[in-house]
Amino acid sequence: MAFDDAYDALTDHEDDARWAYGTGFEDPLAGVPDDLPAGVDPADLAGYCLMLGDDALIMSHRLQQWVTRAPELEDELALANIALDLLGQARLLLTRAGAAEGRGRDEDDLAMRRGPAEFRNVLLAERADDDFAHLVARLCVFSVWRLALLDRLTASRDPMLAAIAGKGVKEVTYHRDYAAQWVVRLGDGTALSHQRMSDGVLAVTPLIGPLFQAHPIEERLAAAGVAVDPASLRDDFQQVWEFVLTTSGLSGPPVPPPGSPPASLSPPAPPASLSPPAGRSGEHTPALAAILDEMQETARTVPGGVW
Repeated sequence: MAFDDAYDALTDHEDDARWAYGTGFEDPLAGVPDDLPAGVDPADLAGYCLMLGDDALIMSHRLQQWVTRAPELEDELALANIALDLLGQARLLLTRAGAAEGRGRDEDDLAMRRGPAEFRNVLLAERADDDFAHLVARLCVFSVWRLALLDRLTASRDPMLAAIAGKGVKEVTYHRDYAAQWVVRLGDGTALSHQRMSDGVLAVTPLIGPLFQAHPIEERLAAAGVAVDPASLRDDFQQVWEFVLTTSGLSGPPVPPPGSPPASLSPPAPPASLSPPAGRSGEHTPALAAILDEMQETARTVPGGVW
């Protein structure tokens, strides 16, 4: 794709009309078999890909909001690159979801033409951050959990999911290490940075437990060898998370604000026989609606537009 100047590139859409994400996207999974696994309900596979794709899409948008707000230029670039990695994962997963459901919806339809109740991301992804310490605490939790998930998903019976996971493992390993380094740096820094980091860990802790609670779709696909049972990730997550906290000097529970119940740094085990977790079942905080208002503004204002 060659143009005489940048303006030609912006106005030429004959070869690619992916308005939501720009043009010139090269499929990194070209050649990977896209047949659905035998004996798997296509609706279940589509739902599972939506879950993982929405996690990445919404977390990516939250990270994009921190560009120009990070402490250093290098961190703005790092957060932007992490956001782009997650956006790429979202594109692949939403494309797979659209193909599996068979309703003719593509990545743009699923990203830009659904309302909050149709999204299936975990609540951890949509939470806003009070400051940079809150951000890196949440990113660390998200990355440690997602890396454990993607690592196991490389053995999926669905070749597409396995390939997406294999690509994602390399990316999310960096995300985890970047966030963990900041948790340690702030936790083991000054009295002020230690307190800020303690507050960030305390804020994210209630969102950890639901990460290991399975939706019925996850249970069915895990039994079929396609998905990962979230409960199986708990030990791997806890081992890494507690190591990060211990190294940062945050091995004990932070002191909660006055009047708050005590909090544990270890993710609480979900009780048995719970209903599907909020987020996965379409129940969200008001924060998601605000995210979608911002993210989908152009799609809503100019339906079918390209850029």
